Amino acid sequence: MGFHVYILYSPKFDKYYVGQTMALTNRLDRHNSGLVKSTAPYRLWKVVWTTEKDSRGEAMILERKLKNLSKARLQKFIEKYSGNPDDGSTISGC
Repeated sequence: MGFHVYILYSPKFDKYYVGQTMALTNRLDRHNSGLVKSTAPYRLWKVVWTTEKDSRGEAMILERKLKNLSKARLQKFIEKYSGNPDDGSTISGC
């Protein structure tokens, strides 16, 4: 099992959050139930992009790079690597 790097979006607050985990569904549940202090005020979150890496080290490197992007550059990244939802592709990248 690999490590997921993910980008969450809070539509209500127009805010992004970048993270990494081994269990994406469980982690999203933790974010949306308020158990993660840094994301609790901005609930509810939805996954807008994710990819899988072979090691935690690789996931942490990508997570750090994504966290250093401005909001505008992060939005461009999501658009570029998410694919077109109408073409049946899944949300993934890198």
